[in-house]
Amino acid sequence: MTTTMPDHGGLPQREDDRPWTDPARSTAERVEALLARLTLPEKVAQLSSTWEDIEVEGPEVAPASNHFGRVGDLDETARHGLGQLTRPYGTLPRPALEHARLLAEHQRQVMAQSRFGIPAMAHDECLTGFTAYGATIYPTSLGMAATFDPELIRKVGEAIGSDMAEAGVHQGLSPVVDVIRDYRWGRCEETFGEDPYLVGEVAEAYVTGLQSAGVYATLKHFAGYSASMGGRNHAPVHTGRRALFDVILPPFERLVAAGVRSVMNSYAEIDGEAPAASRWLLTDVLREQWGFEGTVVSDYWSLPFLVNAHRVAADLPEAGALALRAGMDVELPDQRGFGDALVHAVEQELVDEDLVDRAVRRVLRQKVELGLLDPGWDPCPPALRTGELDLDKPESRRLAHAVARSSAVLLSNDGVLPLPAAGRIALLGPCADDVRTMFGCYSFPNHVLAERDDLGNGVEAVSLRNALAEELPSVHWEFTEGCPIRDEDRSGIPAAVEACVAADLTVLAVGDKPGMFGIGTSGEGCDVEDLRLPGVQEELIEAVLATGRPVVLVVSSGRPYAVGRFASAAAAMVQVFLPGEEGGRAMAGLLAGKANFSGKLPVQIPTTPGGQPYTYLHPPLGDRQSWLSNLDPTPAFPFGHGLSYTTFEIDRLSVDREPVPTDGEFTVCARVRNTGTVAGAETVQLYAIDPVAQVTRPVRALLGFAKISLAPGEQATARFHVHTDRLAFTGLDGRRIVEPGEILLEAGSSSLDTPLRDTVRLVGEQRDATVVRHHAVPVTVERE
Repeated sequence: MTTTMPDHGGLPQREDDRPWTDPARSTAERVEALLARLTLPEKVAQLSSTWEDIEVEGPEVAPASNHFGRVGDLDETARHGLGQLTRPYGTLPRPALEHARLLAEHQRQVMAQSRFGIPAMAHDECLTGFTAYGATIYPTSLGMAATFDPELIRKVGEAIGSDMAEAGVHQGLSPVVDVIRDYRWGRCEETFGEDPYLVGEVAEAYVTGLQSAGVYATLKHFAGYSASMGGRNHAPVHTGRRALFDVILPPFERLVAAGVRSVMNSYAEIDGEAPAASRWLLTDVLREQWGFEGTVVSDYWSLPFLVNAHRVAADLPEAGALALRAGMDVELPDQRGFGDALVHAVEQELVDEDLVDRAVRRVLRQKVELGLLDPGWDPCPPALRTGELDLDKPESRRLAHAVARSSAVLLSNDGVLPLPAAGRIALLGPCADDVRTMFGCYSFPNHVLAERDDLGNGVEAVSLRNALAEELPSVHWEFTEGCPIRDEDRSGIPAAVEACVAADLTVLAVGDKPGMFGIGTSGEGCDVEDLRLPGVQEELIEAVLATGRPVVLVVSSGRPYAVGRFASAAAAMVQVFLPGEEGGRAMAGLLAGKANFSGKLPVQIPTTPGGQPYTYLHPPLGDRQSWLSNLDPTPAFPFGHGLSYTTFEIDRLSVDREPVPTDGEFTVCARVRNTGTVAGAETVQLYAIDPVAQVTRPVRALLGFAKISLAPGEQATARFHVHTDRLAFTGLDGRRIVEPGEILLEAGSSSLDTPLRDTVRLVGEQRDATVVRHHAVPVTVERE
């Protein structure tokens, strides 16, 4: 039966005149049918966005957000329709259902102003959980990586995606898959560490979880952002293409192969080329070489930055034309380059309309995939229909607790931990009683409420001080802050020393309080000159350690600080990477011995604050060479390090075949045993060393890992299934290859604790590996 229905432009239309709403047709048919009906302004509107909630006088929640402000009201910005609604939950502190009602209103308005009733996609941030008031705050990405447990992080992605889908959000601006190159960079906390394989493993798990809930993930920042000069945010990147393809790009390539639906450009520049205007990066590499079929979205105001920061465009129409030609599809967070400016650029023949059509096809394809163009699509978020939107569910809190517990790294312990159940313990330090020192910079409290203490945190969070008091009620606790996080106020140090002397034991909690653009000590725009702890915290540590009393040093930070120099004096050291709303309880349970440490370092912990520019993934010249330089880059605690309350032994390393063709596979086995008296988990790490190659290679690189839980006395064998694609690198001619020759294999519990060694010999012709088919090293575990 044929029915008629009102067109949103006021004209009645037959349903069969709207083939783009017919789910029985192919996606391509629906997209082409709608595209053919759109005018140029309507097409450009699908590439544009608007940020309704932004406050010019509010906190800086994006680079220069106070400077740019709003473009206009929705009746103006969506007059031809709209591609995306920007951060409907992540900008202002409202109850979740109120946000949902406003989002529904905005969607109705967008649909009413579109001749064909096309809804907008809604996007929001989700780095440490859905960035919304009252939403669960998980550990930072660096903390997630410290779990070395991709399956656990897949559950995190699924939980976050489920909340966002319930709230009516279609796209999450996460994960960050930049590989750390300089610890001074403020955004270290947002990454999954300094090894591209670890980053790819954990990120793929997160993306799989998020997208399984129907929310599209967005890889950022493509590419090179983390390799900026001096660790400065938005600084130039001077790196060769070999480093790009061997270190920076592999996680992006892997996630494209895994089906990620969106990619966001980097703010940086690579050898003078801005990624937002780089056809080589956004089209040649991303689409033609890797086969990416999703959308490329701009990082906020990247198009205006082409004019006023990079100076590669004279005005906004030229900036829009440059970005579109390069392969940009959607401008976020508004429409300065892809709004009227892009219409003008097409009309002035600065850019061909066919390129507009190319980008619109990609946008409409995703709207079809998400069901936004299906008949009867409801602009009300699912939660609004049920009348309930709990963004901090009990099961989410339990998951946040599990991640916080699994991410904590025991660096050293002379036996002082677990803490005694009775006695007198001094609890000192600026991170002991401030829950925001456990939250990342993209958590709603630190991102939006940094200067609004009156609004609280939106979630229940227990400080380490209160959690320890609950966990160990028979202990007499003596608390004093000692010093602030950043201010150079030393007046409290004498009282801290006095409390330490009077106690049987001291727990000293130091670290970061994240924020944005200088408000915090870690986070976006919070870069540092060197790796000393902020403020006078190191003076507090020195004064307390000088007492000679046993001290447990706990560091909660967004980057690795150079606290290695305190290792010999501290009785124990613990590193956590901003463990989220359940961080206090999780840490208290671990310190009390109610749970066991199992985290491993996704970064190194330096010894000195300025003499270590390299991550563990460096060539031989990056190692210590005392006859050539007086600086020693050897870390205090290496990548992959982490202790436990039990002990493990890793042995019996073997390779199942030798030699192996350059286009072949082999299996590496290693056995791990719990030789202690309590249950625990060990992460068996397999490293590869290429002793002779046509270009310099890292001294070692992580090949695969397996986190295995074992009861006392239990043992298991990890079998690493390695394809030679994992041994590929960029050769002298700029092509990625697998080269015949000897590969050394090492296994152990960290990058510098690898007592097991074996060799595999690759034979045959040098193989072109431009297209990588095997990004992962699957591991099977056999318990004995």
